[in-house]
Amino acid sequence: MAQVRRFSAYHRVLHVVMAVSFIGLVASGMPIKYAQAPWAGWLVALEGGYRGAALIHRVCAVVTFGYFVAHIAGVLYTIGVVKKFRFNILGPESMVPWIKDLEDMLNNFRWFLGMGPRPRFDRWTYWEKFDYWAVFWGVGMIGVSGLFLWFPEFFGQLFPGWAFNIATVIHSDEALLAAGFIFTIHFFNTHLRPEKFPMDPVIFTGRLSLHELQNERPLEYQRLVEAKELDQLLVEPQKTWLTDAGLLFGFALVAIGLLLLVLIILGQFVY
Repeated sequence: MAQVRRFSAYHRVLHVVMAVSFIGLVASGMPIKYAQAPWAGWLVALEGGYRGAALIHRVCAVVTFGYFVAHIAGVLYTIGVVKKFRFNILGPESMVPWIKDLEDMLNNFRWFLGMGPRPRFDRWTYWEKFDYWAVFWGVGMIGVSGLFLWFPEFFGQLFPGWAFNIATVIHSDEALLAAGFIFTIHFFNTHLRPEKFPMDPVIFTGRLSLHELQNERPLEYQRLVEAKELDQLLVEPQKTWLTDAGLLFGFALVAIGLLLLVLIILGQFVY
């Protein structure tokens, strides 16, 4: 049965790189934030001691800057070359939030409470846009503050000492917020909500069924049919072993993320 292509190989690879580097950053950074917790010692030991944890953290930071730049380059390429600057920044293909997203959010809450029908979504839902901009903002804030702490001699020539106190607070608290958001809100919206539980493979396969498109994103389906573009997106299902490998990888990431979430909660409220 034919399926519909939703994500290109480029975006799928970027997501894998982002997920692995994020797990690495959290696993190597949180033992420092919660150094007083008993679990911090064994986690750091698992990473090869504090030198190993620092190396992992910095390698993952470089990877993070890399995929961030690659993503921006991809966006500019799509708008300038593929779309030839004929791109509606407030249209259904854009990640920029607009009035419809607010309407969809309110109508979705009404649907939760049994007060109305489920809203009809297009290519991107309001929570997907929220996820996107939360990560975009987080990478910028955490990345810049992390550079201050990584290269204090250089930035010390440009900024006063109190700037490093601010950078320390931002880096620590923004990282905690990012980890908490990804391991709870993002995991639930993407994989753990009832209609997707226990795993939505679309980010690993790049494909979703025609039935899913019709039921979950009816406005996108209608738009593609009217524009006679749907046939161009139809693809054969991915090979079973590739799908299974993607699911196994996804389960591993979610499991590690939830374990780190438990450790963070213990570090925050118990120790």
